[in-house]
Amino acid sequence: MRRREFFQKSALSAVGAGLILPIQGCTPTKSVINGTGHGKKAKNIIFMVSDGMSAGTMNMAELLLRRKEGRGSHWMDLYRNQRAARALMDTASSNSMVTDSAAGSSSWGGGFRVPNGHLNIGANGEQYKPILQKFKAAGKKVGCVTTVPITHATPAGFCVNSKSRDSQPEIALQYLDLRFDVMLGGGSKYFDRREDGRNLFNEFETKGFKVIRDKSGLNMSRNDQPLLGVFDTDGLPYEIDRINDDAIMSRVPSLAAMTQKALDLMNDHPNGFCVQIEGGKVDWAAHSNDAPALIYDQVAFDDAIKVAIDFAEKDGNTLVIITTDHGNSNPGLYYGKEADSNFEKFLTIRQSNDIILKSLKRKDTPADIINKIKSGQNYEITTEQAQDIKTKYLYLTDDEKTDPYKLPFKEYGQMMADNTSVKFGGMEHTGDFVELAMFGPGSERLKPFVINTDLHYLMLEAAEVENKF
Repeated sequence: MRRREFFQKSALSAVGAGLILPIQGCTPTKSVINGTGHGKKAKNIIFMVSDGMSAGTMNMAELLLRRKEGRGSHWMDLYRNQRAARALMDTASSNSMVTDSAAGSSSWGGGFRVPNGHLNIGANGEQYKPILQKFKAAGKKVGCVTTVPITHATPAGFCVNSKSRDSQPEIALQYLDLRFDVMLGGGSKYFDRREDGRNLFNEFETKGFKVIRDKSGLNMSRNDQPLLGVFDTDGLPYEIDRINDDAIMSRVPSLAAMTQKALDLMNDHPNGFCVQIEGGKVDWAAHSNDAPALIYDQVAFDDAIKVAIDFAEKDGNTLVIITTDHGNSNPGLYYGKEADSNFEKFLTIRQSNDIILKSLKRKDTPADIINKIKSGQNYEITTEQAQDIKTKYLYLTDDEKTDPYKLPFKEYGQMMADNTSVKFGGMEHTGDFVELAMFGPGSERLKPFVINTDLHYLMLEAAEVENKF
């Protein structure tokens, strides 16, 4: 694809969306890898997504790392050291200024804005070929790594066409036929607890895949066959719960470890690779106003950034794209005379709000609730607050006690805010312009302001892959 075609396509996408016109007169940033990136082909692409990351989420991960480890985040270090091109990105879908993850990922995956809930299918049924299918047809290795089900909206937006993001059992079937090289994440229920009775793990193995279900299997994986790794029934545990539970640690790999393995397995391919890496549970934590889960999962994503940048720096032929599909809930550290000391409570919190609320029982007394919170999160709520929480459980069935839509996440998040000074603006996606960073060959093409569909064509252009597959 020619450079002129890329910018023409960007403009057409913006006009077609009917939401924002392209910025005129913007010039590309300069090369950022010691001058070696300019005009150089990107043999490999690592596309990294912290799903649902608002600006405050990125900021709080930086603040935690400064206090916990005496250093800044790897993402911010790219900015501080002027090692990455930086832009703002408009994330709208074709039918809303506020996108969901399906439409957000499809904008990158298929190059067109689609309605919320759709995966690379337009409002009138138009089908747009996903970029991993294009790169595979061009001879590259391809794959996805995520902390949510690998059939979830963001990985699926790079992979498949579907009228509904909720069709995860069908998306799993599409993966079987697509035969991508590395797929790592959660979502085993879409493979072996299916309504049609099929065990897709067996079918993947029959088709020549290596199927793994735990960290030890990942460590032993080799690049002699395509790899399917599924490490939990639904999403993977939040990072704060993983690192504080030896049983989870022994079973579930970190996002950074999955990223490293994916790069190791793809690196030998003569035609290069394209892989999407997603910190998917950043979004889930924001929806739940779960500050400990949110901040530590963002830190886990930042650890994966280091893996990607270290690889790209050594390789010299890899473009790393780091961004988010949309903001979520607009969290942040809010002013107050105890804001600093309150925030430092995250240094000793050992459990997510998710773990706390799912552990509570109808029979628990207010004192029991206070003790569980003190044990897992090292701060105390009042007896009145504990009683308020208890009333939320009085009429819940056993099934409802594990349903995030039934549990008092909003109320508990507000109680936690009194102790941590971290507050949320809501519990839904936002229409914010979001952070976008690029490192490596192709990053010099980045404009200071882009729309989400631009990235599809930038990837094709940087990798010198014609948009014909």
